[in-house]
Amino acid sequence: MEVKKTITSIFMIPTLKIDRDDLKKNNFLNAYIKDESKDLQYENAVYLLFKPANLDIFRTFLDDEYARSESVIDDYDYENGHVVVVYKLNPKYKRDFELVMHGSYSLTSNLFQSIFPKIVKIITNGLHRDEISLQYRIFNKSEDLVKFWEDKFDVIFSKDQEVWGGFFEEDETLSLEKLKQLV
Repeated sequence: MEVKKTITSIFMIPTLKIDRDDLKKNNFLNAYIKDESKDLQYENAVYLLFKPANLDIFRTFLDDEYARSESVIDDYDYENGHVVVVYKLNPKYKRDFELVMHGSYSLTSNLFQSIFPKIVKIITNGLHRDEISLQYRIFNKSEDLVKFWEDKFDVIFSKDQEVWGGFFEEDETLSLEKLKQLV
């Protein structure tokens, strides 16, 4: 099942500087700003949901993450092999995270935007191609993204309109219901 990436995944995970291959290898599914099933909610943190196929490889990844980054603050298991790893967000980007949560992507700082690559390598059917990253398109309100949404909704965007959907806490919160859908 293809998982629709949360805004937390798109804009907050890259700030943690986790190796993309490690995320893929350990079956990273999505990221959330809270876990409604837990009594303890961490402030300024993100909850990364994994479903590792190999627990030994995942344990090594997790040990390496605890050693690499002081941002890892907790990890715990759910049924069906799901694991959550909680990371503290970098306070340096607090204002940018607030802007993202208000849907004001283009107003984020140059420093924040510089974390995200302009070009990403996409592999389709074994073939590599370079593509402009989604985040770069959103920050810069790229023409192709504007046209996509204008065509999809049959509207004309104004210059001050953002070109990505809003941040809804319900969509960005991990729940037992979402876990059941990911089995």
